[in-house]
Amino acid sequence: MNQYIKFCLFFLIGTVLLPSCGSLKNQIATLETDLASANTTLDKYGKTISDYTEKLNVCEQDKERLRGQLRSAESNLDLRQEQIDDLKDQIQDIRNQRDKQVEQVGDLTVLSQSANENIKETLSQLEGKDEYIQLLQNAKSKADSINLALAVNLKSVLAGGIQDNDVEIKVDKTVVFINLSDKMLYQSGSSNLTPRANEVLGKIATIVQSKPDLEVMVEGYTDNDPIRSSCFEDNWDLSVKRATSVVRALQTKYGVDPNRLIAAGRGEWNALARNDTPEGKSANRRTRIIILPKIDQFYDLLNPANVPE
Repeated sequence: MNQYIKFCLFFLIGTVLLPSCGSLKNQIATLETDLASANTTLDKYGKTISDYTEKLNVCEQDKERLRGQLRSAESNLDLRQEQIDDLKDQIQDIRNQRDKQVEQVGDLTVLSQSANENIKETLSQLEGKDEYIQLLQNAKSKADSINLALAVNLKSVLAGGIQDNDVEIKVDKTVVFINLSDKMLYQSGSSNLTPRANEVLGKIATIVQSKPDLEVMVEGYTDNDPIRSSCFEDNWDLSVKRATSVVRALQTKYGVDPNRLIAAGRGEWNALARNDTPEGKSANRRTRIIILPKIDQFYDLLNPANVPE
């Protein structure tokens, strides 16, 4: 009986299922198509999720960057606030100083009459000093003009027949300097003047005589070669006696007032060049004639009555 029932059931199942096999295949095909479509859609959404994930990461990075900028801005803001506070303190200090100055000005307004007179006197003295400074400047300009004209005359008079390396004329401030070589002025190793020296000194004396308000200083110089003879103790002695010979000639031969003449010896000192070459020694052996204003003449230049208009 049981087998019969099983057979019947098998028969019924087969009867039911056999007609639906074709339909089942269609359903399976449809499901496979739907599955493929679902997979495609899933891939599409997976890619979309990946894109949004990448954008999210970029947004996270931007957020961190903005947070850093915010922290930096907050730090700058704190710094600016400190600077503002410092400026407020400085403004307050300036206001305090202003108030003190206002008080001081108020104190100045109550100066006594005697203090005001003292201020007027001080201002008057300052004006006097300004006038004195202007006076000095005018005196210097006048002295410079005199000496420049004197130098031009000397160069013109001494130009003929005299080599440039034997005579040098300079103007420095209020003084005229004439440097003469020893080989032109003196005999070798002595203080005796040569005929050429008398010719040059005569020309210089002509100019000096035309300016009776000037003094003449003659300075003798030597090189550093030591000298000792029956006539000279040393280079000091030689330089002095050479200067004396020039002064004496200006007085006795050319009539220059001895009250205007000064003789001085500088020995081997105040050299123009090093004494380790023949050329240097030759440059150092010289006599310098200095033409300068008399002290009283300089004071005359400072007299307000003599100031040029």
